[in-house]
Amino acid sequence: MRKALRWLLALTVLIGTVSTAGAATAAEPGATATKATTDIKDQLLAIPGMSLIEEKPYTGYRFFVLDYTQPIDHHHPSKGTFQQRITVLHKDVSRPTVFYTGGYNVSTTPSRREPTQIVDGNQVSMEYRFFTPSRPAPADWSKLDIWQAASDQHRIFKALKKIYTRNWISTGGSKGGMTATYYERFYPRDMDGVVAYVAPNDVVNNEDSAYDRFFTKVGTKECRDRLNAVQREALVRREPLEKKYAAYAAENGYTFTTIGSLDRAYEAVVLDYVWGFWQYSLLSDCATIPADAKTATDDAIWTSVDTISGFSFYTDQGLEPYTPYYYQAGTQLGAPTIHFPYIEKQYVRYGYQAPRNFVPRDIPMKFQPYAMRDVDSWVRDHAHHMLFVYGQNDPWGAERFRVGKGAKDSYVFTAPGLNHGANVAGLVADQKALATARILQWAGVPASSTDRAKPLAAFDRKLDVRDVEREPTLRP
Repeated sequence: MRKALRWLLALTVLIGTVSTAGAATAAEPGATATKATTDIKDQLLAIPGMSLIEEKPYTGYRFFVLDYTQPIDHHHPSKGTFQQRITVLHKDVSRPTVFYTGGYNVSTTPSRREPTQIVDGNQVSMEYRFFTPSRPAPADWSKLDIWQAASDQHRIFKALKKIYTRNWISTGGSKGGMTATYYERFYPRDMDGVVAYVAPNDVVNNEDSAYDRFFTKVGTKECRDRLNAVQREALVRREPLEKKYAAYAAENGYTFTTIGSLDRAYEAVVLDYVWGFWQYSLLSDCATIPADAKTATDDAIWTSVDTISGFSFYTDQGLEPYTPYYYQAGTQLGAPTIHFPYIEKQYVRYGYQAPRNFVPRDIPMKFQPYAMRDVDSWVRDHAHHMLFVYGQNDPWGAERFRVGKGAKDSYVFTAPGLNHGANVAGLVADQKALATARILQWAGVPASSTDRAKPLAAFDRKLDVRDVEREPTLRP
């Protein structure tokens, strides 16, 4: 395998150098190849439907927060519009562009995703439809689906491609990685490459045994035993800890209308505990878990669960920002169900609850089982210039995308020991070099002349350091 990777990498670097010999190199920030006299802000605001919210300074870039007018329904554009928030981290129109979405809200603080650093390019970031403030009013929730969201990206790309004419790569992490994949499925001619990080792929919603197998092998037995014991103990001590929860909720003004009761919310938080640890923590963090749950104090159990799962999450106030996500999980994306064989049945009242329980009842939901099957089949048979990166210890990687014989120049790599924050930098050396070289070639810029392709832009502590992609654990 190592020899094959090295051979392919050498070929990649050679092809990339030859095919991109004429590509422009980085120019001074704000310069343009064809419109040197037109300021980039004026070019952006000349796009019909584009308006400026604010511009924020950052050394070496221009950073714009913008609104873009989108149809509520791309099938029927005449039936109303809404304002979708996007950001543009502008370096130079002579550079490639990375199209990023996290699948949730967009950050209005300048940041740079890993592919943007690798190609030393521009970055366009999109807020996913129905996450506020990018929500139509009134909200017709039937218009929140993966095709409508992909069509949002397609219109943004078409509008900005006239300015940023070089190669484009789409990317995203977790739900954002799913979003980048769905965009490629519906509009395969837009992007020159796709880098999807830790993207779940729940093809058959009612078959989740892969997750149960994952939790019997992840990490070490000692760590698994510690986590399982704390989770069980939190349910054994439900009565005193729920009193603490009620006081906590009253103090903060939290309510439980959507999920139905404090008791349901309490169990949901506790059942997230093991999943949440592996999603966001490393094996080395096991040292922070109480070693003997049975002798730990109530406060120690509470603090451990709250630190990892967050007792505020299943309140109405915690769930509300994620309503669009849970709506999609319950209508198209699917959501995992896992079991707890180490906890006696009398302590588990509800089990993993369905997405329907986390969405207000006045929003209708109906699951579409064909949506994920269609995407999975397309990726296996038609993936082209696609890279999927997973973390070895991330639960979401238990059900992942795979590429088949029909795929071309596409890869699925796993970063050893990493969680939901897995990235190209965390891959083993040969895979890291290969992935970097492929990203560079897809972006249309020359790879390193050495035997190890490297990112073109230097690491920037403010732009490039960020937390693991945080989002709810999908519990159905």
